[in-house]
Amino acid sequence: MSPEKQREIASKGGRAAHAKGTAHEWSAEEAREAGRKGGQVSRGGRGKLPTDIG
Repeated sequence: MSPEKQREIASKGGRAAHAKGTAHEWSAEEAREAGRKGGQVSRGGRGKLPTDIG
């Protein structure tokens, strides 16, 4: 399945969930925590990108 088709299907699901009132909406604290966790995984929590990619 093409990425465009996947996006279209996901978008329809998101709109339906919001219309139904069951969609998750991030609080500022949840978003902050998710960003912190993502940064630790992608950079190892050191604040810089790895130099030994290869």
